[in-house]
Amino acid sequence: MVRANGAVSLRELARVVQTSEVTVRRDVRALEAEGLLDRRHGGAVLPGGFTRESGFPQKSHLATAEKTAIADLAAGLVDEGEAIVVGAGTTTQELARRLARVPGLTVVTNSLLVAQALAHANRVEVVMTGGTLRGSNYALVGSGAEQSLQGLRVSRAFLSGSGLTAERGLSTSNMLSASVDRALVQAAAEVVVLADHTKLGTDTMFQTVPTDLITRLVTDEPPPHDDRAVTELQALADQGVQIAVAGASGNPGGDQVPAGRRTSLPGPRRSHVPGASPLRSTTALPEPTPAERGRVADLRRR
Repeated sequence: MVRANGAVSLRELARVVQTSEVTVRRDVRALEAEGLLDRRHGGAVLPGGFTRESGFPQKSHLATAEKTAIADLAAGLVDEGEAIVVGAGTTTQELARRLARVPGLTVVTNSLLVAQALAHANRVEVVMTGGTLRGSNYALVGSGAEQSLQGLRVSRAFLSGSGLTAERGLSTSNMLSASVDRALVQAAAEVVVLADHTKLGTDTMFQTVPTDLITRLVTDEPPPHDDRAVTELQALADQGVQIAVAGASGNPGGDQVPAGRRTSLPGPRRSHVPGASPLRSTTALPEPTPAERGRVADLRRR
């Protein structure tokens, strides 16, 4: 199986060469030491660092349980009557399906998939950016999308991407998508990144959100063998990112790396997840100015 980050899984390698995963893992480590490949989250890729972007059909079938769990947990961040921005992606699409139940919500998005998920929500207002349609991920990009976001101010931005590292933050493989995501970030008081464990430690070409601008990361529980993801979570927490980890079963799994791992997230830098309302913000957001209210009204009329 080829993963979202372009890696071939160790299980698939073992099947092809007709040997055990233990043997394959040992051989992969030896090849990595010689610089002949890179290990990636239970698999391997050819060396070269930056991964290429998969299309929507491929992404929509990857890590589906993990994306569901992440969306369930992230939805608890959103209160009634808020105005938020939601970027493009299969994980944010899952989030949008849950936001349909939040009354009085205003969602600004450049994603046709997010808008579709909210199209029949009677108590949610959807505001779409302008721009040029990028068919591979059903997102509006380009100068039209970026200009429509200028002067906008909302409480939170929910973004996904192709990779996340503590060194560079969130990144994606497409320049136009990265540019719009940066505009979404500029519109928000807080930035929430939704990224499953396969994206942790993966770096792609275009940076969208540097680590110091990421308020929270909502992710899933890495598998037991994935030391890279656990190490990356630790590094992100060390830089002040609040981290919430959801169980892959679809139920919120708490806010720390499971016991038994080599690292644990430092308490003061983790986000608290109460039972009924996970990840509620404890920081009062500034009231929008009259100019900002006017900008939202202008977008709604478009």
